[in-house]
Amino acid sequence: MPADVTAQPDLNGVQLYTLRNQMEESVGTTLAKVAEAGYQTVELAGFYGHSAAEVQQLLQRNGLRAPASHFPLEQMESDFPSVVAEAKALGSEYVVLAWLDESRRTAEDYHRLAQNLNDWGRQCREAGLRLAYHNHDFEFEQTGGFVPYQQLLDNTDPALVFFEMDVYWMHKAGQDPLAYFERHPGRFPLWHLKDATSEGAMADVGRGVIDFPALLAHAEKAGLEYGFVERDDAAAPYDSIQRSLRTVNSWD
Repeated sequence: MPADVTAQPDLNGVQLYTLRNQMEESVGTTLAKVAEAGYQTVELAGFYGHSAAEVQQLLQRNGLRAPASHFPLEQMESDFPSVVAEAKALGSEYVVLAWLDESRRTAEDYHRLAQNLNDWGRQCREAGLRLAYHNHDFEFEQTGGFVPYQQLLDNTDPALVFFEMDVYWMHKAGQDPLAYFERHPGRFPLWHLKDATSEGAMADVGRGVIDFPALLAHAEKAGLEYGFVERDDAAAPYDSIQRSLRTVNSWD
């Protein structure tokens, strides 16, 4: 469980996947505009041709920090020490496994993944970091007689492996986050704040049907430390992150 789950969670963050096209064009310009929008923290989803140290310099230049960073499964499997080194260079606290390709979702894959997560979580702890797994909706599809998300929760060490709850994908999969907080308290220190329309499409935070304040009432039980606004399909990403941040700030 996080060291101090009673501290007020930091919700002033944005997942930079929302701005991936802008990041591809210019990391420095994008980070400057993120800071200008009022954000203080970001979650990285790639370095776009830069080294981790270079990205950290750009973050510092814009008064930003990256408490969590996404890394691909392929890098974790092939060279986990490089993941640790890059996360440390960024000043991150959390290493997050962001995605499983469709070819990596068999029952055997999930059993192997649980073992790997425990091993990677141990390496992270030894380096002063924490490991987290980010969900979509496919982890809730019956696979080999079990629900993969529950299998990962049940077969990883709570002291070593944490979870980044994507609230939109939980909603899309028909799952109740509160039930998970109750059964696995303290294991959800990171959330993606992403809203959903009544038809199930993505929406800016506050423009959909998800009751975020009701979920945040259970933040201490969840162990929440950081929340990151995200919208994968924003037509105008800068406008989107500004609208979402206004909603997040209204909760305070």
